[in-house]
Amino acid sequence: MSSDGDDYDVLVFGSCIVDFISYVPRLPKVGETLHGTRFATGNGGKGANQCVAAARLGSRTAFFGKLGDDPWGAAYRTALAAEGVNVEQVDLLPGESTGIAQINVADNGDNQIVIVTGANKRLAPVDAFRRPELFVRARVLVCQLETPIDGTIAAMQSFRGISILNAAPADTNLPRVILSLPSIFCVNETEAALIAGMPSVADVQQAKVATRKLQTMGCKTVIVTLGEKGAVFARALDDNGDGQVYHVKPLKVDKVVDTTGAGDAFIGALAHCLANYPDAKLGNCIAAANRVAAWSVQIPGTQSSFPRADEIELPADLATLQDQWGCV
Repeated sequence: MSSDGDDYDVLVFGSCIVDFISYVPRLPKVGETLHGTRFATGNGGKGANQCVAAARLGSRTAFFGKLGDDPWGAAYRTALAAEGVNVEQVDLLPGESTGIAQINVADNGDNQIVIVTGANKRLAPVDAFRRPELFVRARVLVCQLETPIDGTIAAMQSFRGISILNAAPADTNLPRVILSLPSIFCVNETEAALIAGMPSVADVQQAKVATRKLQTMGCKTVIVTLGEKGAVFARALDDNGDGQVYHVKPLKVDKVVDTTGAGDAFIGALAHCLANYPDAKLGNCIAAANRVAAWSVQIPGTQSSFPRADEIELPADLATLQDQWGCV
């Protein structure tokens, strides 16, 4: 893959985490040992998930991240490369472990999760400056909050195209600069409520209120995803915004199998559409991203559930999705 900056549609600056999942009849008590029924491993981390989602749809992607110099890190880097992701900026760090999540999942759906961030904590501002041509000439940058915030800020400050911040995990005291830097600030309903200081965001009207609150806090364009209720968005008022808040309808599915990673599928698809359909309206890009997320929830797993371009067949002209959204 070429390393010229203008060859990239989507850059992702973020996290890699390997999931170790034990399925158990119930969650163990303190000091208790249980027999599990099944064990699985999988590649995760919001950053890598979102990058793979965009790559599978056909975007030319590059990933900036840190892995441990251990078998898990080497395998993860190889897996990203196999997805077509440029991994020149994915470092295997001696003395650091690859980020991992130990997950117990009970038969009733309850879970316990312990995350050790490992090498992810070493993603720093200097990493955003290593390839300045990428940050000047690539089309879309995607960041999250699973890696140190100073590196995320530096990456967005260095970027010249459209930047998306998926503000997860959310925090009640995010610095104003992290709110105001990204072109698009995207959160789910739980994250929106936490950051906006609301008791809950459970429906379209509450999402509308949250969207406006987030804009008064410094955010530009805001998207609040609502799962099976679709998404709500408002464009930045200083970016030819019209002051309206819009609702994008959800895509109904017959059976939800696994919602893990659906939000990451949405972000990756949104970045893909913004990069590859530069004249498309934001509402149409969100409607297309909803389609990709809806596809993913019908298949078990995280990255394994993300569709490839020949499976999802997004419209050649996203304007055909115009009827999927309107003012609220």
